[in-house]
Amino acid sequence: MLAYLTLGTNDKEKAFAFYDAVLGEMGAKRFFANDRLQFYGVAPGQPMFAIGTETVDRVYKKAREMGAPCEGEPGQRLPTFYGAYFRDPDGNKICVCKLG
Repeated sequence: MLAYLTLGTNDKEKAFAFYDAVLGEMGAKRFFANDRLQFYGVAPGQPMFAIGTETVDRVYKKAREMGAPCEGEPGQRLPTFYGAYFRDPDGNKICVCKLG
């Protein structure tokens, strides 16, 4: 079971601004924080989630508006996988998708 994913950053404030906006498109917000980490989530106890096609498009659009480089526009990749790819301010490759 996945509890959480940790990504490194070279600029915490820039990363926080990016993820506040991009993850906010999915209803995620800041949860617990300490001096090293800022956690985001949609609800307590929900480490994984699937999102609908319109949400994939909306999240991808917001990421691009925030300056994220495109790594793959939204589209059907497999019969059960619709996804989009972009990179965060530190170059981490992110995928948002709808499964099913």
